[in-house]
Parts: sequence; C-alpha cells; structure tokens
Amino acid sequence: MQRRSFFALVLAVCAAWPTITRADTFTIDKTHTLVAFGWERNGLSRQQGRFTDVNGTVEFNAEAPETSTVNVTIRVASLQTGVEVLDRHLRSVDFFDVATHPTITFKSTQVTKTGDKTGELVGDLTMLGVTKPATLQVNWVYTGEHPLGSINAAFRDKTVAVFSAKGSIKRSEWGLSRVVPLVSDDIQITVESELLKK
Repeated sequence: MQRRSFFALVLAVCAAWPTITRADTFTIDKTHTLVAFGWERNGLSRQQGRFTDVNGTVEFNAEAPETSTVNVTIRVASLQTGVEVLDRHLRSVDFFDVATHPTITFKSTQVTKTGDKTGELVGDLTMLGVTKPATLQVNWVYTGEHPLGSINAAFRDKTVAVFSAKGSIKRSEWGLSRVVPLVSDDIQITVESELLKK
C-alpha cells in the first residue's frame, strides 16, 4: 500500500512539473534586419548610421526566454550614413579603424523577462578590441509561420521570429572618444530584426 502511494505521488509530481520546450535556433535574415546608431552634434541635428552586414544566431525558447542566447557579428566596413565622405572617416583610424578591427561582436550573458513580450538583454559588446557590457531593451514581436510564405517561395514553410530592441552606450568606453563632447558620447542603438528558424 505504501509502495503504491509512493509511486502515485511521483506520478502526480511529474504531471504537475512544467514542461520546458527546447530552444529553437534562428539565424538573422540580414536583408530584413536593421542595426542603426544615432548621435547628436553639439545640440544641433541628430544623425544616424547603420550596418548592413549583420550575421548571427539566436537560441530562443518562447517558454523560458531567460534561457535564450544571442550571438551577433557585424562587419564594420558595411557602415553607411548616406554621406560617403563621413562613411570613409568613420571607417578610418580616427574612429572604427576597420583595417585593424573589422568586426563588432555581441554575445549575450543574461536575459531577464520583464513582461509577456519584453525583456532585458545584457551582453559583451566588443569594438576596437575592447569588451564591455551593453544592455538592450527587447520587444518580442512575433514567432510563427512566415506570413509571406503563401506569396513568396523563399519564405514557404519557414518559421520566423521578429524582435525589436533599443539601448544606448557611451562610445568613449570603447575608445571612440574623438570630438567628444562636440559630438555626443551617448550613442542610441536601434535594432529591428527578422530571424529564420534553422
């Protein structure tokens, strides 16, 4: 009788235990991803640039988002502001020094759920050979069957995950201190990304 009671208790606990699904692996769709950065010129106009060559993976678990991971690599030479002379200057040794430091990387270290579809993402941001923590506020927009699959064969039978994120860093902490404070030290970061399930 006691043995039956013990096994009944074990079965009840197992039934009540939450089922945690495995994380799905998503890769960045670089043709539908925006990584932008903005700054101010001594209280004058705000300006913005973007990187167009962004690669990476996200291990996303919708049931336990705090276990998710992010790993992103940006090719700095893909920097664009819409002003060619400024692009060349930003790629030069005065700023990003593309010849010596061709990539920027971000690797998550912590994900904290802050709401049903929001979270705080902390990771190691490496630029110019310097690694420091950076924080992004993330919105989970959508995960599921790609809505364009019925009209575009490239997305047929594809699962997509969509995220938006915002944050800010002080560029001088990574050695990008030229013309501070005439050009703002605070850099605003905006990310809009679509990712396709592997």
